[in-house]
Amino acid sequence: MTSVGECFARAVAAKDRAGLRALLAESIDFQALTPGRHWQAGAPDVVVDEIILGRWFGPGDVIEHLFSITGGQVADCERVTYRLGVRRDGHGYTVEQHAYFTTVPAAGAGTRQIDWMRLLCAGYRSDPGVG
Repeated sequence: MTSVGECFARAVAAKDRAGLRALLAESIDFQALTPGRHWQAGAPDVVVDEIILGRWFGPGDVIEHLFSITGGQVADCERVTYRLGVRRDGHGYTVEQHAYFTTVPAAGAGTRQIDWMRLLCAGYRSDPGVG
């Protein structure tokens, strides 16, 4: 069975708005740290549309590779780390993100949704090998 963390990483890599949205609980406590900013959101649409697909991986960014996904359990929460190959403005980059999260049962679906997430991003690291 695919973990929630792996599903999240694959949805980010595919820039799958609906898939990401389905993984987030209606009441999410989301915080993230990127090299230049601290991000906070309490609604799934803000996390997906304004942060992940709005700013981090916007319309002009092409995610060409999902290099790796690792995950596991840390006491009462889960973790996922994933590394992406991204093309932006004609240049190749590697982006790695590491997240800790908790889940709750999704209403009537028999699945789980992320209700709390703390994510750290390495930023866009220049990588001419991407592409």
